[in-house]
Amino acid sequence: MAELFSAKGARVMLAARRKDELMQLASEIEAQGGRASFIVTDVAVASDVERMVAHTMDTFGQLDFAVNNAGVEGRLAGIAEMAEEAWDQVLDTNLKGTFLCLKYEAQAMLKGGRTGAIVNVGSVNSFLGFAGGAAYCASKHGQIGLTTSASAELAPQGIRVNLVCPGVIKTPMHERIREVIGDAIFDEVILPRVHTRRAGTAQEIAKSIVFLCSDDASYITGTTLTPDGGLTLTV
Repeated sequence: MAELFSAKGARVMLAARRKDELMQLASEIEAQGGRASFIVTDVAVASDVERMVAHTMDTFGQLDFAVNNAGVEGRLAGIAEMAEEAWDQVLDTNLKGTFLCLKYEAQAMLKGGRTGAIVNVGSVNSFLGFAGGAAYCASKHGQIGLTTSASAELAPQGIRVNLVCPGVIKTPMHERIREVIGDAIFDEVILPRVHTRRAGTAQEIAKSIVFLCSDDASYITGTTLTPDGGLTLTV
């Protein structure tokens, strides 16, 4: 996403917990002629998020687009066995983190009198539940209500808010989940439900997100875009 935004001419602020990966990506973007900065951020911590947005404003002077993509899958556990701490970890990052980002991003955009777009990143599990995934699915379901409510508040003021719900995408998280459930379940149960019979790529999801931030999506707000290869359409 960062690379595609940069290729479209955006100055990019990167935020995550891993400093080494942030530094590497910022360097790669700058080596390609773009402009990028970064700040180490834990989206579950309000002061971190407030500092992230302030750093963006100090560095670039404005905030036009924001993508709230931080997420953790947590440990798969049944309701009767799930530790409260495990529930809190997932909800704090996936749902509270999205709220905090929306809060401070909206403040910066409104204070600057700017129009803009914010994209939250959910999952097909924003619609679907699965055994052992109560915390993850609850956090992703909650993003729908958060996104539609934020849109109702902010779109009249020129800030569109949407939710992208990817399906099976080739990412490190996907590989961790595949290790837990096993190749057989993935290949014989999950993949046959995907109409395209393949996992998607991060680049494909990035294109969807950049589209929602573009003028081509000027009348799209409060909705969910589901680039999932048809997964959620199969019974």
